[in-house]
Amino acid sequence: MFPSMPNEDPWDAEASQQVARMTPGRQKAGVYSAVPDEEAAKPDEIEPEDDEFEEIEVVPVRAKLSAAIGGFAGLLATALIVGSLVTGPGARTSYVIVLFGVQLLGLLAWTMALQPPAAGATAGVVAVTALAADYLAATGEPGDLLPLFLTAVAGFVAAMVAQVIRAEDRQRAKDTWRTTLLIVGGVAAYAMLITLTREPLGSQAILVCCVGAGTALMIARLTDAVLPKPRIALQVPRGATGIVLGAMLGTLAASVLGSYLVYPFTPTKGAVLGLIAAVAAHLIDLAVNFGEAGRRLAGDAPTFWLARHMQGPLGGFALTAFLTYFLLHWYLT
Repeated sequence: MFPSMPNEDPWDAEASQQVARMTPGRQKAGVYSAVPDEEAAKPDEIEPEDDEFEEIEVVPVRAKLSAAIGGFAGLLATALIVGSLVTGPGARTSYVIVLFGVQLLGLLAWTMALQPPAAGATAGVVAVTALAADYLAATGEPGDLLPLFLTAVAGFVAAMVAQVIRAEDRQRAKDTWRTTLLIVGGVAAYAMLITLTREPLGSQAILVCCVGAGTALMIARLTDAVLPKPRIALQVPRGATGIVLGAMLGTLAASVLGSYLVYPFTPTKGAVLGLIAAVAAHLIDLAVNFGEAGRRLAGDAPTFWLARHMQGPLGGFALTAFLTYFLLHWYLT
């Protein structure tokens, strides 16, 4: 081949150099690309990415604490039931005193746990509201719910006024008005039990619903002390076995009571009342547990231990009192 002849081979050395210059990002290799570059990173030397999930903290279940909370729920249910059964036309003062003590316990627990603005002034206003609601429930017309509703509304308005007096509390009051409403409503709901005792079937309805709720809470907590599995959540020290077993036994106990009480109570109606009361008490108790878990994950300071563990049963029976009134008027009669 003469030097003056054109290059007809497209894969000669000069063409290969031009292709190499056109693709600078191509990995370098040795002869015929058979030997890899020594500077290439080995697979074992590649650093792992920092996208791993953080380890979830598992909150342990304390058996003695669960048993103590279950015992408190049982004692609270017993006090509400016995007080309603021994209450007569001229002997309501003792039951009012018992309920006012329960209301003060609930007010203490909810104020320390929910931490509303101007906590001291709010607690004082709500305490006066509870006392006024108890008085109106004991002296007003039997079954009349309007005075209790107006008292709760007035207490809520007064508590909000107390919270907006200072500038630092005024900023928080706009965001925490629901918390104040829950505290006032929970405390005033216990006064509905006094109203129920003044109706013909009220004491029996309190008996069935409080037995259902108290049995559910007590059995659930005692089961958590022995078998807290499967866990509801890793951050919540509760087990699903206790919750399901408590709801079932609470419904069964209410159904048995319904078979012994007078008309219109029947085993079916007793089971319905017990199931609703048990589920409501469980929902409030679990809501408190999840609220404490959320506060812990957010890095907030934990609530005082006594208030933290009492607010679940206290809130559960407050909702039970509210539901008992409406079940009596809309389902039994």
